[in-house]
Amino acid sequence: MPFLTAETTDERDALATFASQQIRQTATALHGLTPEQIREVPSASAMSLGMLARHVLLMAEGGALTIAAAPEAAPPAQRTPEQLQAEGAITPEAVRAEDTAESLVAALHAAADALEAAIRAADPDERGPVPDAPWFEGRSTWTMRWYAMHQAEEHARHAGHADILRESIDGKGTYELNVLAEGGTWPPEGW
Repeated sequence: MPFLTAETTDERDALATFASQQIRQTATALHGLTPEQIREVPSASAMSLGMLARHVLLMAEGGALTIAAAPEAAPPAQRTPEQLQAEGAITPEAVRAEDTAESLVAALHAAADALEAAIRAADPDERGPVPDAPWFEGRSTWTMRWYAMHQAEEHARHAGHADILRESIDGKGTYELNVLAEGGTWPPEGW
């Protein structure tokens, strides 16, 4: 079943594979939704799947830039100040007028590919500067190993949130969506 993360061969492969898989799981939660549904706020969290997808994109793209730049500081993400504010704070303005489920899925897959490539190319023991943000208080550097694990953890949290939002919209769960996104039928034969 496509839900399971692929087998890995070594530490770098595991870091890259698990981090990118979680981004792909967020993408799967968007499968088949209408433009209205990606903007719907279906739970008490005040979050839409479109808002969450935009936030994941910001985090994944920033993660890839941070890892690729080590030991130097990463360049800023290619966003307007308004986009950075909306996507970082996860506000309704994060979802752009042109966003569709399909465009966000494609962008999430591209971001997963970029993060995976950056992790695969990085030396896990390389140290890089920690961005100046209150949630990273107390750290000045981190290894790319730690930061890659942080990326997997951060995106796993968002993938779980995406599951809840999607189930609140139409009741479709992760197993079903993974099968449908891969072109299969639900339920699979023999279930």
